[in-house]
Amino acid sequence: MGRRSGVLEFAVLGLLHDAPMHGYELRKRLNILLGTFRALSYGTLYPCLKSLVAQGFLVEDNPDVEYVPATALNGKRSKIVYRLSAEGKQRFEELLADSGPDAWEDEHFGVHFAFFGQTDRAVRMRVLEGRRSRLEERLERMRNSLARARERFDDYTVELQRHGLESVEREVRWLNELIETERSNRTGRTGPAAAAGGPGSTAVPHKTSDGRGQETGSSDPSGPPYDRPGRSAEER
Repeated sequence: MGRRSGVLEFAVLGLLHDAPMHGYELRKRLNILLGTFRALSYGTLYPCLKSLVAQGFLVEDNPDVEYVPATALNGKRSKIVYRLSAEGKQRFEELLADSGPDAWEDEHFGVHFAFFGQTDRAVRMRVLEGRRSRLEERLERMRNSLARARERFDDYTVELQRHGLESVEREVRWLNELIETERSNRTGRTGPAAAAGGPGSTAVPHKTSDGRGQETGSSDPSGPPYDRPGRSAEER
């Protein structure tokens, strides 16, 4: 199985591990999960689903209903609901435990990270450290390339290469923060989403009483009393 189809298989099994879905809902969820990399069409998803059914990883709850993709003209949706079989759950666990070089690549890493909340801590560490190692190798090549570009190309080409270099440097810093968090054993089930600049970061400004924004990486209502809404000044 190729890398791109392997990413899709992992994502499908991971999403269906949470709950059964019909094809339309699954496609929407996949586009959210994989949207960083590409939009997903029914022409890509449907063969993957059929392959997973044929391998025994998925079960169709309504196999007699013909699949009809939704379009602006017919408005129809598939009524087939897909769920994981016992073999599918085992396959997902195997993919979840994979921490080899493929898991460090761009597309694979994004999907692995999306399911870090269900991943063993030791596997998370190996994937994060492998990803950092891969990016550090990329940084070295990019720095060498940028040094040569200053002599051979115009300012705009050099600026584009510098922008790419800075993007990789930011991800390496983000990975360093995540790795330090894992080593300090402070990671919760949903992962350290507040690590600035990382994929899937959900940090939002927290408004103080004087209206100024304060960066915060947690939306947990069980935090310190002064972070919870609905408390008077006396209670704080």
